[in-house]
Amino acid sequence: MIELRSLRSGYGAREVLHGISLDFRPGEVLVIAGPNGCGKSTLLRAAAGIGEVTGGEVLIDGAPTASLSARQIAQKCAYMPQDRPAPSISVRRMALHGRFPYLSYPRRYRPEDYAAVERALERAGALDIADTPIPELSGGQRQRAYLAMALAQEADTLLMDEPTAFLDISYQIAVMDTARSLAREGRAVVMVLHDICLALRRADRLAVMCAGELLAEGTPAEIYGCGVIDRAFNVTLRRVDTPDGEQYYFA
Repeated sequence: MIELRSLRSGYGAREVLHGISLDFRPGEVLVIAGPNGCGKSTLLRAAAGIGEVTGGEVLIDGAPTASLSARQIAQKCAYMPQDRPAPSISVRRMALHGRFPYLSYPRRYRPEDYAAVERALERAGALDIADTPIPELSGGQRQRAYLAMALAQEADTLLMDEPTAFLDISYQIAVMDTARSLAREGRAVVMVLHDICLALRRADRLAVMCAGELLAEGTPAEIYGCGVIDRAFNVTLRRVDTPDGEQYYFA
């Protein structure tokens, strides 16, 4: 489990996160939501051991990330960033990069690495583009390629920054279904999403941020009931009961 304890982080002299405490729990899909620029991506980077921690601490299974090597962190936590390069390699080759934390130098892939990649490609809906070079893909296809790489890492915690960006509706739902499936297997899945209604329908818990602070965290029902979405985004969120369950919309 990853625990953020009074976490402060930023870029140089500019502090972005102001003392955030939050747990990423196994068996749960947690969505981090908030207005643009509130620090969501900074939080994920700090949790993954990539961003600078200027105060507080990040614990992975009780150990401070400062005491762990990059390889040890990568074996525990897979991170799918929002912005990624487009190298001239195939999707399958890219997915193999997710196995790097388990390989010694020089890197020699084992049968279990190739098997993990095939499972990841299938789960990400990327088998049909597995042999296509990354630069030839659409934005949505690239999302699936990088999701496959993160899944191939087979870490206990998966951090995803806007994984549904550029995806059509069917693939957005598929990504959320994959997240729920991973949670049922006992993994912690943490996602930054801008689609609040999708998050409220599919997440186990939401953490709502604004201006580098955590305003509230709780179940979808708790988040809706306390009105924090309305305050954070300056909107009016409504809920209606349907035969398919509770649905959310903005008035």
